[in-house]
This record gives sequence, C-alpha cells and structure tokens, in this order.
Amino acid sequence: MRHEIVLSPEAVDDLRNSSAHLGSAVRDAMETHLRHQPTRVSKSRIKRLSGLSRPQYRLRVGDVRVFYDVAEGTVEVLGIVLKPAVEAWLRKAGET
Repeated sequence: MRHEIVLSPEAVDDLRNSSAHLGSAVRDAMETHLRHQPTRVSKSRIKRLSGLSRPQYRLRVGDVRVFYDVAEGTVEVLGIVLKPAVEAWLRKAGET
C-alpha cells in the first residue's frame, strides 16, 4: 500500500533549515522507508516508540531522527530532529 507523506509545518521548517546534503538524505529515506512500509520496525532504522501516543514512530537517518505518526494511508511527519536535541524535542512535542 502506498502511503501519502505529509509534513507538519514544523517538519517543513526543520527540513528547510538543514543542509542540502542532509535534507536530501532525509527526503530519500522518507521516500524509501515511509512510502510503502512505515510501520515495519527494524533493529536500527525504524522504531515504534513506547510510552508515547504521539509520535508513534522514529526513523533514523544518520544523526537525524524523523518522528512520525501513521493513520489510514497517511504518514504525518511531526519533526526532523538532530540526535543531540531529541530528548528536548520529545519533552516539548511528545504526548503520553
């Protein structure tokens, strides 16, 4: 099943503020991993987050983490965060 990928305004800003190389890598990874099997958990790439109702999943792209939810054929990207800022971002944006 092909999922539509929708970026939140914050995720759009995060992508715009990243370097061209990093932004390209993130876009490629989202297309590769989130378009067809966004809930397929793997050891290192996709992780289902526990203890949170939102975001549901995390995609790892090098030192960047892409946080997203999946619902009825749509992947909503909530944030694109550098690894050192993940804890602060989850405290601010995560919902339990």
